[in-house]
Amino acid sequence: MFFSFDGIDGVGKTTQLHLFCQWLRSLGHPVVMCRDPGSTPLGERIRDILLHGGDELPITLRAEMLLYMAARAQLVEDIIQPALENGQIVVSDRFLLANIAYQAFAGGLDAKVVRDVGCVATAGLMPDCVFLLDMSETTAQKRLDRELDRMEQQSEDYRLRLREGFLAEARRDAQHIHIINAAQSIDQVQEQIQQLAQTALNSIE
Repeated sequence: MFFSFDGIDGVGKTTQLHLFCQWLRSLGHPVVMCRDPGSTPLGERIRDILLHGGDELPITLRAEMLLYMAARAQLVEDIIQPALENGQIVVSDRFLLANIAYQAFAGGLDAKVVRDVGCVATAGLMPDCVFLLDMSETTAQKRLDRELDRMEQQSEDYRLRLREGFLAEARRDAQHIHIINAAQSIDQVQEQIQQLAQTALNSIE
């Protein structure tokens, strides 16, 4: 089974993802954890370009989207698909939903085009269950008490469109994308995630 975590920056994805993987392993499940972009040599190089390229490396919106897609294609072929074929559970920090929210809803590209390119990049492979951690963009931004990367430095208006994009996609695909109130305590958020995951896991047993 393939799970992914997504949401605007600052909602606590990394914390919840690690807790979730610990829980899965405590139940005896073999888990492969990855991040998108990243987790492959190519993906990590592209990640560095996208997030830390700086002003000396301008990236157009369409090029940005395609770089993410290239990293994802490598991730699917090298890590995700082989793990699923071996009966392992894959848990990814972001996946295609992020591109649709960032480059389409927030950036201005056509959402259908991004989805279609994403389908090509992943050969149609999509998460069985997406945990969309949600909170107000202002609260999430206050949580970022570190040096911000290129994507995290966007305007408040951009972050508002970004959150609206995530929520719009969740409404469009409520069967797979589950909205979780990330403003709750860490334990409360994790409890909801585990309940949703257990339901998904029971459906394939």
